[in-house]
Amino acid sequence: MTSTPLELETRVAVLRALQDNPQLSQRQLAELIGVSLGKTNYCLRALIEKGYVKADNFSQNPRKLGYVYQLTPSGIAAKAKITAKFLKRKLKEHEALTREIEDLRAEVKSLEGQSGDGALDTSIEALMDRAHWDES
Repeated sequence: MTSTPLELETRVAVLRALQDNPQLSQRQLAELIGVSLGKTNYCLRALIEKGYVKADNFSQNPRKLGYVYQLTPSGIAAKAKITAKFLKRKLKEHEALTREIEDLRAEVKSLEGQSGDGALDTSIEALMDRAHWDES
């Protein structure tokens, strides 16, 4: 089964968050990882179905904790595998972005050399230091 980058990112985020905070409610988990409550519920159900997460119901407890989501041993192993896959993908994205930045720097330098009206006299370093880009 091939997962989309977004699915992979969501699974990594859910597994990491639950390993650190098994007592999170689904709503808290959704807010923490920045996805909808429905998507969080869907992802949790899939992880429980695969045996990666175990949900213990403590709603009968007087403290009303609800569920505690714990990673199973296979969930911990899957987290390691999924995280490695996620890291590999992010490194490829980083390399592509680095190449694109180098190409853009070369293009700006080339345009600076061609410009005689001073419009592109701002150095690349000054552009990189700016916190906000003006799109005027």
